[in-house]
Amino acid sequence: MPSYLVAQSELPDEREKRRERAGKSAGETYKATLKQLRPAARIDIASPADADSRRFKPIDLAKYDAVFLTGSPMHVYRETAEVDRQLDFMRAVFASGVPSFGSCAGLQVATAAAGGKVRRMPRRMEAGIARRISATEAGRNHPLLAGRPGSWDAPAIHGDEVELLPDGC
Repeated sequence: MPSYLVAQSELPDEREKRRERAGKSAGETYKATLKQLRPAARIDIASPADADSRRFKPIDLAKYDAVFLTGSPMHVYRETAEVDRQLDFMRAVFASGVPSFGSCAGLQVATAAAGGKVRRMPRRMEAGIARRISATEAGRNHPLLAGRPGSWDAPAIHGDEVELLPDGC
């Protein structure tokens, strides 16, 4: 039975606002989606940016088969305690060797934790549809993409961007 950790990067008030708008926080949405894909999976939710949240060490994360980091309104280029806690969490994920996936702010946290740089988009927010997304050869066989067509479309809305990739990327 697979075991996943969903790390929501929304702060408590943001989670509550999202629940009011959409019915679930980003972490709860991820968990529901993963449960549809893998009904037998054990899925935990963590909130690493929260001040009272558990601090994970690499050994704590090693029990999971994958870690998912959600999107949020967080900006990793702002120096806040919440951002620092997220970056520390992501560094622990990297040190654990557990595969991870970050969407939206999750990608930005991973980039900054690995030594890259994220910035506010210089002129405007990006809003559109990413067209004809296609999995790599390895991705086509991944269980999370089971049932996907050869290519698909997805919304793409961002106000921040990766300015500098980490070394080796």
